[in-house]
Amino acid sequence: MDGILIIDKPENFTSHDVVARLRRILKTKRIGHTGTLDPFATGVLVMLVGKATRLAQFLDRDAKEYEAVVRFGFETTTGDLTGERKGEEEKRRRGEEEIISVDEIEKVLGDFRGTIEQTPPMYSAKKVDGKKLYELARQGIEIERKSVKVTIYGLEIIESRVESRESRDEDQRPKTEDHALRVACSAGTYIRTLAEDIGRRTGTGAHLAELRRTRAGKFDLSQAVTIEELDAIVAAGKLDDYLISMNEAVAHLPPVILSEKEIEDTRNGKKLRLETNEFADNQTVRMIDAAENLIAVGFYLKREKSIQPKLVLL
Repeated sequence: MDGILIIDKPENFTSHDVVARLRRILKTKRIGHTGTLDPFATGVLVMLVGKATRLAQFLDRDAKEYEAVVRFGFETTTGDLTGERKGEEEKRRRGEEEIISVDEIEKVLGDFRGTIEQTPPMYSAKKVDGKKLYELARQGIEIERKSVKVTIYGLEIIESRVESRESRDEDQRPKTEDHALRVACSAGTYIRTLAEDIGRRTGTGAHLAELRRTRAGKFDLSQAVTIEELDAIVAAGKLDDYLISMNEAVAHLPPVILSEKEIEDTRNGKKLRLETNEFADNQTVRMIDAAENLIAVGFYLKREKSIQPKLVLL
């Protein structure tokens, strides 16, 4: 049982929770994942099963897509709906009753398309001096963070709605406006930071109210199953219909088809002679047999005209 499973992560589950559930369903401990999701977020979580756990470094994970609901009206301490509303000084500067038009937001979104800089949020798993930022944040500690460059490939409004929130007890809630955005971005993009920055650019506070990942690398929701569906799939003996092969998982890498002798040499870690001008020096390649089973992942050494196996799987 080796391959990739795409899980539609439910709300209020950590990525570790999903790993634990899959270990029970699949009856194996060899399960990992790529690209965590916050507990309140849902959507594509790429799970690695069996020998595929060793493939994480070679998966194409750059492009991500999300559907994110940005709530304009106030900021929160975490940048998302799980945090507390910030103090009065963080209230919108435009007046409680003023509506932000779709046209106005569209103009602002243009400033965020392309390569931008983001400051990692304190409530994130990023490590600074060996400590996760969210651990410091929970202690009330905020430290300086270096900005990072990320790329927003696509950013558009897909739905808008305005909701008037009535006051309850001492909690004065301003009118809020929810705008659902489709975001295509590079790995490492903080969507909650994007939501906050967009809100500030419009002159109002904003935070991330909902988040659903629709694509991670080459994998999308069309390939995903829920945990409950997976349980039924395994019970029906149909796991192979949903398990993505290791070869397909790294199909973005150029293939080299091996002979029987080359397969044996690869398993023994030997370099394989290959006369070709197709590959750049040190290019990563997938080494497969005639039936397209992934034998290994290797690197092409142009000067030596050979392939050095890096990760042998079969």
